[in-house]
Amino acid sequence: MRLCSLLPASLCGLLLLAGLARPAAANDTGGKLLATGGVTQLEGAAGGGLTPWAVIGGYETVDQVGANAFYTRVQSGSYSLNSYGALVGIANRVELSVARQSFNTEDVGALLGLGKGYTFNQTIVGAKVRLAGDAVLEQDSWLPQIAVGAQYKHNDQGAVLRAIGARHDGGTDFYVSATKLFLAQSLLVDATVRFTKANQIGILGFGGKDDSYHVEPEGSVAYLLSRDFLIGAEYRKKPDNLAIAHEDDWYDLFVAWVPTKNISVTVAFAPLGNIVIRDHQNAAYLSLQVGF
Repeated sequence: MRLCSLLPASLCGLLLLAGLARPAAANDTGGKLLATGGVTQLEGAAGGGLTPWAVIGGYETVDQVGANAFYTRVQSGSYSLNSYGALVGIANRVELSVARQSFNTEDVGALLGLGKGYTFNQTIVGAKVRLAGDAVLEQDSWLPQIAVGAQYKHNDQGAVLRAIGARHDGGTDFYVSATKLFLAQSLLVDATVRFTKANQIGILGFGGKDDSYHVEPEGSVAYLLSRDFLIGAEYRKKPDNLAIAHEDDWYDLFVAWVPTKNISVTVAFAPLGNIVIRDHQNAAYLSLQVGF
């Protein structure tokens, strides 16, 4: 209970769900295959680059603890984003994560009257619980691995966010992910539904024209070219809730290299659409993950 006292109530509730999940099967101790823990997405959860998957980060089995640390750089024509953090996977059942994002407005900051290089910083604390299925071990079952998660986010520029129409500088995203790995076909498919009030994933605050949760789908497809190379694509639908600018959905095409269980490198091309006053923000994405 001491851990719960340190976390937002929404995240603590997910940890309590872990006790209601089905007992681990005896063959769960078989461990995880290379790359099946995913990489680390922008907000710190195990998955793809843009969207979480139902997998639990790290290579732990039911009686072990695993961990990853990551650094991601996204550079578009007008903006840059640095994101870094770490996660812990417990018994292939529970994942706890923390991430820090810095969004640099570069020259656009001066045009907006904020100053060149004005930066929005956001801290994200996340939790994920595997409820059912095993993406690796249950190849003879139609059931995907299913997990629920939450990401509590807090932005440090509350005054500016309210001035542009956001209602809050903090908020919590909730999501449900289903991930299915088809080993014989070297194919992974994920579908995620997110419940969110975030503008530009929280970088521009939470709420706006309305203060209700929006239900947004996300998805990933990855194909294993070889034991240590993956290619894939992702889609993330996002709310359009600020009056000052239209918010587009996000896409990416990625390649991930996983030479060992201790390291992965992901590069991607990400068409991000409009961000504030700049259209056609096509971004390069580079992410490094280390762990065990």
